[in-house]
Amino acid sequence: MDCRKQRNPPLVVCFGEMLIDFVPTTCGISLAESPAFKKAPGGAPANVAVGNTCFGGLSAFIGKVGEDEFGYMLADILKENNVNNQGMYFDPGALTALAFVTLRSDGEHEFMFYSNPILFTMIYTFPKIFRYGSISLITEPCKSAHTAAAKAAKDAGVVLSYDPNPRLPLWPSADNARERIFSIWETTDIIKVVTFFSNSDHIPTDSQVFFVLKKVDIPDTVFNHFVKINFQISEEEISFLTKGEDPYDDTVVCKLYHPNLKLLLVTEGPMGEYSGRAKGIKVDAIDTTGAGDAFVAGILSQLSIDLYILQNEDKLRESLMFANSCGALIVMERGSIPALPTREVVFNAMLKCVA
Repeated sequence: MDCRKQRNPPLVVCFGEMLIDFVPTTCGISLAESPAFKKAPGGAPANVAVGNTCFGGLSAFIGKVGEDEFGYMLADILKENNVNNQGMYFDPGALTALAFVTLRSDGEHEFMFYSNPILFTMIYTFPKIFRYGSISLITEPCKSAHTAAAKAAKDAGVVLSYDPNPRLPLWPSADNARERIFSIWETTDIIKVVTFFSNSDHIPTDSQVFFVLKKVDIPDTVFNHFVKINFQISEEEISFLTKGEDPYDDTVVCKLYHPNLKLLLVTEGPMGEYSGRAKGIKVDAIDTTGAGDAFVAGILSQLSIDLYILQNEDKLRESLMFANSCGALIVMERGSIPALPTREVVFNAMLKCVA
């Protein structure tokens, strides 16, 4: 679907953390050895909010930052990228979170965080999609604010989109992270989990989105899907969520499914009634930090306009190819938000791939 034809796309509200990523200018060395860092705005919910506007959608962000220069810089960046930032809270008693990112030679990353507990407040007039992660479940009062906001959105018929994204150094323990991540699992409509694809220097030309549609008995005959996405992102998420089980075993992946899901995004999915693939594009991977968020922003920008994409295999294939291209193009530069392509760049890349 071409978002350029949509004058007033529905609102996607992203709830959670926004921070500063310090990305090393040299890959393949430790943080201590890095000669310099590039300052880049980040945080998965904020990445998705900006990505959605880049790809033709309408976004708002809710979250807390410090009442400091970094916090105001982040608010300005959202505004410059046409994201409604009225839901940001500037806390005079906290510092804006920082994350130092280690880049391996293949563009993969590890994080070291410097942050205060996060607090979130308020919610907008109900959007079409409400997007959040698990970081806001770590401490109170943030956890209660998250739960209340998600319940209010759910009760109003808003589609809930969840990225578990466990950053274990931020949690008291792995068991605590797993328990809280799953505490809201079955209330969510769309979940994205990732696993490892390869350590190659490129995202291959045939990097693809595989998808399977299975019709189920729910209102409006909305379909459920398992979707397989190949990206260089993380080899640990599914194994962590399933307590060390094989992420490439279909029966293991099925444990992450719940009957009310409209869309489950995974890197290895079980086969069902209909299956297909949407081709990706070949790029040089410099920094994979925002690849998953760009992919999610790409697919949400499509679903916010037309949820019935979930009923049509051809439209779903087209939307996933768009999202796959979003995730591929962002890895060509360092940082997350600064590296997001515009929708025109994505469309042009897709056309070159087809040509």
